[in-house]
Amino acid sequence: MARVGQVGFLPLLESGIRGYSAESLMGEECRFTQFDDGSWEWPLWEWKGSVVREGGCVYGKFFAGKAGFISREWWPDFCSWRRSTHPVPAEGTIEDAILSTLREHGSMVTRDLRAACDFTGKNMRSKFDAFVTRLQMGCYVVTEDFVYPVDKHGREYGFGWSLLTTPEQLLGKEACTCNRVPEESYQRMKDHFARLLPNATERQIEKLLK
Repeated sequence: MARVGQVGFLPLLESGIRGYSAESLMGEECRFTQFDDGSWEWPLWEWKGSVVREGGCVYGKFFAGKAGFISREWWPDFCSWRRSTHPVPAEGTIEDAILSTLREHGSMVTRDLRAACDFTGKNMRSKFDAFVTRLQMGCYVVTEDFVYPVDKHGREYGFGWSLLTTPEQLLGKEACTCNRVPEESYQRMKDHFARLLPNATERQIEKLLK
């Protein structure tokens, strides 16, 4: 959690920039391990849930459609910039229906939101996930927590489901407003990345912010 606050932006897994991800910062003991009986252990996966629940950052698919963390300090700038490049979904579109359903309920587990939006047919899961990813890239949807199924012994298992909500619901409207115009926010973040990742190319930085 402290690391997210220090760097401001932190992809969960491989980001395309060497060494720049939560996975890269952790030791080998935190990597994914598959056992002979088919079971697995992934401390990083459990860690991300605890970080999200602490509430000091925002989690979602923000970096080229991949998941990562953004600190509360940087969220207003990031949200302002992304929403300027990803306009509010037009009324009557699928994205609008998803967002309206989520706002109505406050927060919903991914599979419940998918069912509520009638994405229940064959091959509809991947299509629905693509719409939700676009909403996350636009900073209209974030992950509030993770919900796991429980076996007959009362133990959680699997990768779990994302509990989705809007950033306004999670953080409040004020946290989603910025006193800078989007272009200023973009340049401020770009300068921050240049200092944070001196070996990254301008193109790599722009890809993270795009």
